[in-house]
Amino acid sequence: MRKACRWLLSLVVLIGTVSAAGAATAAQPQTQPRAEQSSAADTDIKDRLLEIPGMRLIEEKPYPGYRYFVLGYTQPVDHKNPSKGTFEQRLTVLHKDTSRPTVFFTSGYNVSTTPRRSEPTQIVDGNQISLEYRYFTPSRPEPADWSKLDIRQAAADQHRLFKALKPVYTKKWLATGGSKGGMTATYYERFHPGDMDGVVAYVAPNDVVNKEDSAYDRFFETVGPKECREALQAVEREALVRREPMEKLYADYLAAGEYTVKTVGTLDKAFEATVLDTAWGFWQYSLEKDCADVPDAAKASDQELFDYVESISGWSAYTDQSLSGYTPYYYQAGTELGAPTIAQPHLDGLTRYGYQPPRNFVPRDIPMEFDASAMRDVDSWVRHNAERMLFVYGQNDPWGAEPFRPGQGTSDSYVVTAPGANHGANVAGLVPDEKARATADILEWAGVAPAAVKADPSKAKPLAPRDAKLDRADVREGLRP
Repeated sequence: MRKACRWLLSLVVLIGTVSAAGAATAAQPQTQPRAEQSSAADTDIKDRLLEIPGMRLIEEKPYPGYRYFVLGYTQPVDHKNPSKGTFEQRLTVLHKDTSRPTVFFTSGYNVSTTPRRSEPTQIVDGNQISLEYRYFTPSRPEPADWSKLDIRQAAADQHRLFKALKPVYTKKWLATGGSKGGMTATYYERFHPGDMDGVVAYVAPNDVVNKEDSAYDRFFETVGPKECREALQAVEREALVRREPMEKLYADYLAAGEYTVKTVGTLDKAFEATVLDTAWGFWQYSLEKDCADVPDAAKASDQELFDYVESISGWSAYTDQSLSGYTPYYYQAGTELGAPTIAQPHLDGLTRYGYQPPRNFVPRDIPMEFDASAMRDVDSWVRHNAERMLFVYGQNDPWGAEPFRPGQGTSDSYVVTAPGANHGANVAGLVPDEKARATADILEWAGVAPAAVKADPSKAKPLAPRDAKLDRADVREGLRP
């Protein structure tokens, strides 16, 4: 089942005792002396990685054709003031060969410790570095100074790790990620434009003005068949009309699962927030063919309505147990990223809270203050300075209602949209001409485009064959980006 929360979208053990001076040293990644570089290729890749100051092996897992490592890397809590302490940030390395290009991937959330390969990694047949986003456990300082969770600090995490790994992986690098990971790749490029040779950002929302969300309203007025939109609206409306019996089912659900709703505040608030997610959740994760599964709300029993909302939104979404793992996301949504609010006129007179703000989903002892300039800065930079950046969106994905738009003056940067696709949109789902162009560009940016592709981009295709296990996406429950 797709368990949902609306917006969306390692072991903390330091190596030795880090003094203030040691922390300052950790903030400056060391590169290999030239005299030693000639023998580096003869050293086992694990040894080369562990020679990096601050790098620790957590686990090595076998995978055919690769070496796969789960690692911990010591990072400053505050890159502007590294003497203020460190934390260990978890990452994984899917090692193919140092002669291949490297893809720097982040989901923007936790890192998966199961071998996975992003689409650009398959296209270029390269190595992949996957980094856990700061403050997602276990990559969280203790105690946590939440003011140090922002997009600049996270970009600095990537920059510092890149500088440490570049002497090992010397070929070209691409940054990528989907949803919040696509946002992360974009922010990294904005603050450190000299690091990567290209960026492939998938389904990345761009909420430039947090209080202006009319683009989302227009999206929900036109997405998919009219009959499907109306059926989803009827489910939401009927669930609120039957609030009393539905909340009884919800209370039983919470009790059976030993769930609590202290962060949101009341069962009523958590109930309504889950119901209001239904249409958004459907279009984020479903396809038009799934419209046939939307129940006739007027004829459905209370239990049938409850079960359908569970299959789309997930009744555990706003419980403390679910929210706690995503506190860093909601914190960022309420301090920099922004979060969409949609009008939902079909629910007039039935809602008590409307689309609730991120503040409602973060413990009250964590202070939050919104910086309206953060997204405007990134959006302006992309519009005027983007270079070798590809943005991929899905036609029916709500998060694409406010996309990034490279403008005049940018170089080799553009937006493509996969027809009929949801939040899982990718290059493979583009129309043939756009698919070929995007694939050819990714190969060219990575420095591995075959001569035939350079002569005729329509011949472009992934260099590595598909691997059913390695190329299976990790499914993150929730409606966050």
